[in-house]
Amino acid sequence: MRLYRAWLVFCLAGLLAACATPHRITDAGGAQAFERTGRFAVSVMRDNGKQQAVQGGFAWRDDGQTLRLDLANPLGNTLARVQVSPGYSVLTRSDGSQEQASDPDGLVEQVLGSAIPVEGLRDWLRGRTGAVLNLEKNQAGQVTGFQQNGWRVALSRYDSLGPRLLQLNRNDSNQRISVRLVVDGT
Repeated sequence: MRLYRAWLVFCLAGLLAACATPHRITDAGGAQAFERTGRFAVSVMRDNGKQQAVQGGFAWRDDGQTLRLDLANPLGNTLARVQVSPGYSVLTRSDGSQEQASDPDGLVEQVLGSAIPVEGLRDWLRGRTGAVLNLEKNQAGQVTGFQQNGWRVALSRYDSLGPRLLQLNRNDSNQRISVRLVVDGT
């Protein structure tokens, strides 16, 4: 019975830790910014049958000029920080090593080997789009789906800041990419 209780406590602690998300990003400068926190899951399935997957938590802060995205593993430990300024993007890993590129999408593709639309997320997290195909809206006029830059995007569970569930899918010639973002409540 004692072993069973220890196992139960261990499992419960693991489940609680798996829900960990990074804390909101604060800025001493006080600039108005769009902020979101939540969980993410990215899966890349290659045509050769190999799959790559990563999941964890995220904290997003975008003041219109500078974007900062903190990524954490399911236990809440920092995986990386992405900082984007006009013409410059840098990813800093938890070990201090860095990767740089001129734009966030190129940076992510350089690091992961697969494109993830960080630049598009600046609008999509707010429920906005640019030039899109197959635009769908709900009865409240909120964007629920569209295609843009090769991505099929579904948005739902809106709150006052935007969608709380974003599902992104892309099928390329040799891989299928799936990204799921679940935003914490406000």
